[in-house]
Order: sequence, then C-alpha cells, then structure tokens
Amino acid sequence: MDLSSITPPIALGPLDGRYRGAVAPLVNHLSESALNRARLVVEIEWLIHLTAVGALPGAPTLSDAEVAYLRAIPEEFGAAEIAELAEIEAETRHDVKAIEYFLKRRLESAAGTLGKTVLPEVSEIVHIFCTSEDINNLAYALVIRSAVHDVWLPAARMLRAKLISLSRQAIGVPMLARTHGQAATPVTLGKELAVFTHRLTRQLHRIEGAEYLGKINGATGTYAAHVISVPGTDWEEVARTFVEGLGLTWNPLTTQIESHDWQAELYSDVARFNRVLHNLATDVWTYISLGYFRQNLAAQGSTGSSTMPHKVNPIRFENAEANLELSSALFDTLASTLVTSRLQRDLTDSTTQRNISVAFGHSLLALDNVTRGLAGLEIDAAAMARDLEANWEVLGEAVQSAMRAAGIAGAQGMANPYERLKDLTRGRRVDAAGMRAFIASLGMPRDVEARLLNLSPSSYIGLATVLARHLED
Repeated sequence: MDLSSITPPIALGPLDGRYRGAVAPLVNHLSESALNRARLVVEIEWLIHLTAVGALPGAPTLSDAEVAYLRAIPEEFGAAEIAELAEIEAETRHDVKAIEYFLKRRLESAAGTLGKTVLPEVSEIVHIFCTSEDINNLAYALVIRSAVHDVWLPAARMLRAKLISLSRQAIGVPMLARTHGQAATPVTLGKELAVFTHRLTRQLHRIEGAEYLGKINGATGTYAAHVISVPGTDWEEVARTFVEGLGLTWNPLTTQIESHDWQAELYSDVARFNRVLHNLATDVWTYISLGYFRQNLAAQGSTGSSTMPHKVNPIRFENAEANLELSSALFDTLASTLVTSRLQRDLTDSTTQRNISVAFGHSLLALDNVTRGLAGLEIDAAAMARDLEANWEVLGEAVQSAMRAAGIAGAQGMANPYERLKDLTRGRRVDAAGMRAFIASLGMPRDVEARLLNLSPSSYIGLATVLARHLED
C-alpha cells in the first residue's frame, strides 16, 4: 500500500498529525490559506484606500455597499474559494498573481450581488504600483500579529497563571536547594517557581510590546512607478496612512522587501521565552525525580511505562523539552536568515517564512504540555522536609557568616570561621545534635548563639517567602 496515495492525505509531520488538536488554532492564522486570506485583505484595502484618499485622479469613489461587498470577500474565504484559488495558481505559477486574478473575478461578478456598480471598472486598480512583496510583507505582519495575540499569548498567559498559582501554594514550603547538584542553602519551593514566573513575565512583556512593520513602496522601495504615473500624489503619505490603517508600524525606508528586522526581534524574544520555559521543565522534572512533586494519576494518564506498571513518567515535561528545542532552533534560523537579502531582493525569505507556523506550532504544543503538566502536580512537603532534616551541614554558611559578623562587632574567638566550618562539614553529614554542639562550643555572644541554636534547615530560608510575593506587585 502506497501511504502517500491514501485520502484524506496522511500528515507528513507531527503538528498536522499526532498533535493537530493542540496546534489547530494556529491554522486560522499561519496556514497557507490564512496567508492567502490576509493577502486578499491587503489587496482589497489598498483598492479601497486609493479610491478613498483620491490618490488616483479619475478613479471612482466606492459606495458603502461596494466597500462592504469587497470586505466580505476575505470574510467568506472558505473551502470553495481555497480550491478556486489553487486552480488559478496552478495556471499562474505565482501565488500573489493568483490572488490578483481571484479578486478581479469578484469585481467582474459584483453586479450579480449589487446591481449597478463601478467595481468592474476598477479592475486595473487591483495591485497597482505593487510588487508581490508589498502584499506579502503586510499579509505576513497581519497573520503573525494575530497568531501571537489571539493564540500564542493567551496560551502563555494561561501557563503563567498556573505557575503563579502553584508558586503561591508553595510559598512557605521549605526546600533543600542544590547548587552544582549539591546540597545548598535552603529556599522555598514557591520562591523557586516565582523566579521562573518572573523570568517568563519579562519575556512576555517584550513579546506583548513587539512592533509589526510594513511597507508598500514598490519594486525597489522608491515609489518610482507611483510618481512617474501620478506625480501629483503624496505617495509617502498614502503609504504611511495605509500601513498604519492596517494597525501596523510604517517602515519608510526599504529595498524591495520590508527588512524583516521586526520579525527577527520577535522570534528572538519567543525563543528566549522558550528557553526559560525549557529550564522550568527540566527543573520540575528533577523535582519530580526527587519526590518533591507527586504526579496526579488522573491528570497525567494511566500508562507510564509499557513494561513497568508502577511508573508515572513526567511525559508532559519531556515532551515540552523536545518541542521547545525544535521551536527555538527554528526561531533562531528565522531570526538569523530573514535579516539578510542579497542586494535589493532575493527569494530565500519566501521559503523560510513558510516555516513560521512550524516554529510557533512547536512552541504552542510545549505551552500546552507544561500547563497540563503543572496542573497535574501535587506538592510533597514531607519529602522536602526529610531531605532538609538529613542535611544539617547546610547551616555551615549561617554559622560562619554569623561568626564573621560577630567578630566585626568585637566578639572574641571568632577567627577563621570559614575554615572551622569547613573542617566540620565538608564531605560529611552533620546531624542536629552535632551542629548545635559545635555552635555551643564557639563562645559566641548569647543572642547570636540563641538565634543559631533555634535555627534548622527548614527555617533557614532567609526572605524567600517575602521575595515570592513580588509576583503580586
């Protein structure tokens, strides 16, 4: 059996196959059909704009009904229209030219809907003064912006909300820290999760503030055809108001292409968000392996291992790791290649930009996995308490620091505090009795000694609970 001949077609990649459900919302924004719909929007709005601002002497003014008819064309762009456009492109062998011809067909048939209309007469205004990149750069800006704002950002904010909720649950739960993988000064689980929330929030703010640039200035960015054909029009102003009317930022100075720098900036920020999230996934995976988190069986699924029935694998976080790595690699490639175009234009960006959807798809899939993974976690404070109780040597930092401070304040016998604690603790386990006996032997000022004797690994958390509350600011 030739699998490539089966209908409906079998997906080649996992995003359109196994993981379709998680990434399907992006189809409405970053698929080829969504891009074509956005191209139609740009072509139609350019036609409306030119007639509305009087840029073309002799061009008719469109009625409200004619404008509504035109704007309904992309709104009604569905399966039949997608098939029709594909047939046109099969003849033109050019995607943007196919859009032009598709739109002209709608102008020619407008009388069937509107009765008497000037739309058939404005056919040559469609795509006037435009190179394909004038349409493409604006269409891409529109679909990328809508994908980010309508799909990716809501998913990222949902993850952030889940992380904040978990951090607040764990705000006062003491936990043994591990620097270089070794037992270290205790923290709280809530504070550690708050660190990740803070990092992700900074990247979200950058992504939320991203600019989406556009241009419509002709074959080499000079308005040459515009001014030779209609010299009396202020073409820079026409272009600026058109681009800004689409809700984009006008780029006044380009070659044939909009330089794509804004895309590189956005993709670098999303890739950085991905990498922070990857760090969260690996840390949570480790906390699960240490027993600090239990996984809710109902939330995670009933099968952990095909052969070891006791296991509940942290699959959500492992899946997220892999997808974040793929997404970040693609975003890195997009960011590094899209900023370069030979001389006034080459077409490397055409193929490259078709993978924007894949980069966002893997990131969105990872967001879904981490959010669901976090929702299935239960905090095991008792496991953390056992680890803390088994590592009294971590108080060595507290004792030697207090000795230093006491010595500076004038206490006698506080010399070589680091070395003395090193002799006691390095490479050794120290229990509560041993640590307290050592503290009592130091001859420290009574208030300092009392403070240290009351200290335990679970209470040696500094300002951790206060710091975690910065998330509420």
